[in-house]
Formats: sequence, C-alpha cells, structure tokens
Amino acid sequence: MADDRKSAEEALPSNKMSEEDKRSVDALNSASAKVVHEVVRLQGDEELARPIRSLLFSGFAAGVAISTSVLAEAFLQARLPDTAWRELIVALGYPVGFVIVILGKLQLFTETTVTAVLPLATNFTLRNFGRLMRLWMAVFLANMAGTFFVAALIAYGIIVEPDNLNSAVELSKAVLQHDFLTTLLLATPAGFLVASVAWMMPNARGGEFWIIFFVTYIIAIGGFSHVVAGSTEAWILVLSGQTSFLTAVGGFLLPALIGNIIGGTGLFAVVAHGQVRDEIKTT
Repeated sequence: MADDRKSAEEALPSNKMSEEDKRSVDALNSASAKVVHEVVRLQGDEELARPIRSLLFSGFAAGVAISTSVLAEAFLQARLPDTAWRELIVALGYPVGFVIVILGKLQLFTETTVTAVLPLATNFTLRNFGRLMRLWMAVFLANMAGTFFVAALIAYGIIVEPDNLNSAVELSKAVLQHDFLTTLLLATPAGFLVASVAWMMPNARGGEFWIIFFVTYIIAIGGFSHVVAGSTEAWILVLSGQTSFLTAVGGFLLPALIGNIIGGTGLFAVVAHGQVRDEIKTT
C-alpha cells in the first residue's frame, strides 16, 4: 500500500511548482492509455444504445459520404498525365470521404470494430454481444446501401462526366485484382489503421484532420483493402457490367470484411484493451 501511495504521488506534478505551472502540466500532458480506453469505451456504449433507425440513417449517410473518396480520386486521375508519380497524387483524394465521415460522427463499420467492441471486452455478457451484433449488422448493411446508391449515380453517369466515369471504372478495377486470401490479408492492416484513428482521437487536440488524413493516405498508397470505401468501387464494376454481383461479393466484400474485422477487433481492440486490463481491474 505504501509503495502504491508513493507511486501515485510521484505521478503528480512536483509540489515545488506553482498552481499555474501545475495547470500547465495538466494541459500539456496527454491522456493515459487507461483514460483513452475509457473515453473510447463510453463512445462504444453510446453507439450500442442508439435506436436502430438512427444507426441505419447514420450508416447510410456514412456510405454516401465515404464514396466521395472514389469521386475525388477519379477527378484527380482524369486530370493528371499518366506518369509514375500520378498514383501518389491520386491517393490524396482517398482521405476525403473518411474526413467527412469521422469528423461528421457518422457510423462507419470499421470504426465500430474497436469502439463498440471495448464495452464487450470490458464486460463480456450475452447482452453486450447481442448489442454488438445488432450494431454491426445495421451499420454494415446501411454502409453498403449508401455506397451502392452513389455507385449507381456514378455508373449511370448521373453525377459525373464521361471522362470521370471512365477514370472511376479504371480505378475500381484494382479492388478485384487479388484472390480471396490476398484481399483478406491486405484488409487486415486497413482494419487496424482505421481502428487506430478512433483510439488516437481523444488525444488529437485539434489535430483530428491530420490524423485521419495521414492514416487513410497510408491505406491508399499501401493498396490496403477497406470494405466500405472499396464497396463503392465494387458496385461501380457490377453496375457498369465489368463484373458480376457474386464476384464482387465473394472476390472483394467478403474477404475485405473478414480482414477488417481481424485487424480492427482481433488485433487492435484486443491489444488496446489488453494493455489496460489489469489496471482497470485494480481500480
């Protein structure tokens, strides 16, 4: 007990400092892993408690919003020469949809692989498991409906000019260039990276935009597979006659979904909870 009390005292600002200096230390000091865990867990609890209608509308809006990533990339590619560096510039369009979705607090499936999982990891009950499955199914289906809606507007040339449509189709072909296992493996780091965004947000302190931008830019230039953003491209290929519905689902959506869950929940959420598990139990 004495050692614990001494450790707690050492974790506080020195008594030799003025009250103003102590407040400055608190202001500059980032939240501990335990605090971040609790913030994210509470966010997850709030998401799990939302009415199903709210989840569906928010999830649909997220699907529509994240499709702007494909539009932004297509617009850039249509206007850039075919050079070795074009891919790096085109990838700058990828974070656009994520910025809108995450800063807009819309329900994105891959974010819930960490936020909504922490309440279950902290208190593993059948009720929490059921709440998680309800959230995941509602948000994922709503995300898919949103991306399908925008893909239809793109594929039928309703919101894009012919040159931009051609760019969108060419860009979209990349989602089906790998086999099932390769897509799953490429989706795992994407799930981990998007989950890490949700974890870093409590300590962002005004840097939210740059966190989202750089993390999702890495997903783009790394060729990683994100099931929601990539579904827009898969639907474009289906609706433009480039591939079949079953190929899009079995060749991209299913392996990307599994990989994103493994990366977001199996890796990030488990590790994030594991690092503070004993500290939570002793408080």
